[in-house]
Amino acid sequence: MIIEPRMRGFICLTAHPKGCEQNVVNQIEYVKSKGTIDGPKKVLVIGASTGFGLASRITSAFGSGASTIGVFFEKPPTEGKTASPGWYNSAAFEKLASASGLYAKSINGDAFSNEIKKATLDLIKKDLGQIDLVIYSLASPVRVHPVTGVMHRSVLKPIGKTFTNKTVDFHSGTVSEISIEPCNEEDIANTVAVMGGEDWAMWMNELKKANLLSQGATTVAYSYIGPSLTEAVYRKGTIGRAKDHLEATAFSITESLSDLHGKAFVSVNKALVTQASSAIPVIPLYISLLYKIMKEEGIHEGCIEQIQRLYQDRLYTGKEIPTDSEGRIRIDDWEMRPDVQEKVAKLWEIATSENLASIGDLEGYRKDFYALFGFDVEGVDYNKDTNEMVQVSSIL
Repeated sequence: MIIEPRMRGFICLTAHPKGCEQNVVNQIEYVKSKGTIDGPKKVLVIGASTGFGLASRITSAFGSGASTIGVFFEKPPTEGKTASPGWYNSAAFEKLASASGLYAKSINGDAFSNEIKKATLDLIKKDLGQIDLVIYSLASPVRVHPVTGVMHRSVLKPIGKTFTNKTVDFHSGTVSEISIEPCNEEDIANTVAVMGGEDWAMWMNELKKANLLSQGATTVAYSYIGPSLTEAVYRKGTIGRAKDHLEATAFSITESLSDLHGKAFVSVNKALVTQASSAIPVIPLYISLLYKIMKEEGIHEGCIEQIQRLYQDRLYTGKEIPTDSEGRIRIDDWEMRPDVQEKVAKLWEIATSENLASIGDLEGYRKDFYALFGFDVEGVDYNKDTNEMVQVSSIL
């Protein structure tokens, strides 16, 4: 079939298998071009199919030669209907890993559930023995709690008062004002239940209890802080409370791993175009302005550049891992440079529908968004008949 992007609001309903594969190929080539990292050898990536999780799996495998198990929740294809992009990403990764003689197996299902945790632990026990790196990179708006059975939904809301600021519809380029009503206490609790650190701790407790963590095992979860421009709706809003909980959980996990000399870290990463960030008001406008400046400065990074730098310059240098005063790894350091943020703030003040295309990088934002779904990727013939029925070879 000829596969084209089909949009509904901020979501693309289709994905292109060849475009997704080319994205994975490009990331692998980048990692290989940067040389070998003396890093992990047996890696579990929870949330392995897109974004930072996928980049972590690629960097582990093709930067350090690691065996990887990836856990994700993706929609497989059916005749005439494409899979979700993470499915095609994972199929491509496994094919390319296998061709390079690398172990790679995947589990598709709800990572919050006890069933998927058990299936993952059984696979580790059977094939790898013990894990030396666990990446936690789940991005889900909903969580069914495995103990209570309660379904929690996260919300993006400010705390205390209504938030009003600029945003952009990145499809049309229209800059407008948006207001978001404040949350209630239940909203905060639900968002923390979905996006906080409880599930991360559950995974690590189960892995340790089953003796599946090696001596000195490391675990890393991903977070974001961002600038003062976005803090009311992000870092000081409901999501920020969840991120605070995630970051506090790193300390309790480290304490629980002390007998193994293991450690847990939160890596604060750069603002990037993701399916989730595209739906957050204010963020697309901020990213459009940020991209323009960081590209001009020669310091722009995508997911793979961020994670390759995290591994090479922070996690696996042979020295103590550098952290900020809150114990976090900061790989958002280039984004948060004072000169970069000062320029963004000045552009923010003057940004309009008429000038955004020239003062920002809206085209770069759009390109990155479509690339998430395998579209607008160089080297792919989109007029060619494409088989949507691609399978993930080792899925369980």
